Amino acid sequence: MDLDIRHLRMICAIAETGSLTRAAAQAGLSQPAMTNLLRRVETLIGGELFVRSRSGVEPTPLGDQVIARARIVLSEVDALFGDLRGPGGGSGSLRLGSVHVGCVGSIVNRVGDVLPGCEISLRIEPSAVLLAEALTHGRLDAALLGVIEGFGVPLAAPVVSRTLVPRYPIFVALSAAHPLAGSEEIRLADLEGEAWISPPGADDGSLAALRASCRAAGFEPDIRFEAPSGAARPLVADGHGVRLVDPCWPAPAGTAVRPLAGEPQVARLLLAWRRDRLSDATAGALYRGLAQAFVDHVDDNPVFGRWWEAHPEVHPLL
Repeated sequence: MDLDIRHLRMICAIAETGSLTRAAAQAGLSQPAMTNLLRRVETLIGGELFVRSRSGVEPTPLGDQVIARARIVLSEVDALFGDLRGPGGGSGSLRLGSVHVGCVGSIVNRVGDVLPGCEISLRIEPSAVLLAEALTHGRLDAALLGVIEGFGVPLAAPVVSRTLVPRYPIFVALSAAHPLAGSEEIRLADLEGEAWISPPGADDGSLAALRASCRAAGFEPDIRFEAPSGAARPLVADGHGVRLVDPCWPAPAGTAVRPLAGEPQVARLLLAWRRDRLSDATAGALYRGLAQAFVDHVDDNPVFGRWWEAHPEVHPLL
């Protein structure tokens, strides 16, 4: 077997997701097939590239070297084909990605309003890192990224970014029957002893930020559940756990969504796009469409609507 571009993408996907299972799903393979392919690549290279850890898999020293060189090769390959395609895409289509925020329901319509005649496809991911990786490898033209304060998402040329919302607080969701559900805001310290649902997109800092905030409040969070955003709702409603949520989402039945006192969890929204795919004019129109989609939903949660009204300095330019 000879090493090819497909194998380099696999190695980088495993590194970026920290999981063979997630990398396999991204590549459209079964987890056993991904494992077998990795072993064959390791045999060809002559050493282990990853080892198991408590959180998934981590690169070995050899793996770090291979990953760094693979990223250089893939960047050059992606740049080559991006340059051949040229700015604007020329196909009347836009491959758009977004993190799982409250405005996703309006994105296609609002972007369609500002880019009439453009065929829009949308990929929704909990992880900004996976979306950034898809941008880097040319599988997306643009993406709306959510980034936790204190953390960053790597963006490599020709990907550029513009801040959409520079700062907004993360809220907490808990059962409507919880003793704190009637509070106007909740101190993070008062959630000591609760079971937590791991935030989505842990690879881009959300889980580390939760742990850091809880430790600053004097306790270690008991992270007991992992579930995609929708699957977590019944766990919260039935009182099995609490979770951090985007503030734009309306509270699902049986739950309460409240701000955290002192805003210990803060995020920002970025528009990132490939300059070899979108012209400056198209990127500007896309920014306006996404901004309007976000603003459409700030009042879905009245508590966040009041926060938004009180902070005009974070409003996007429409």
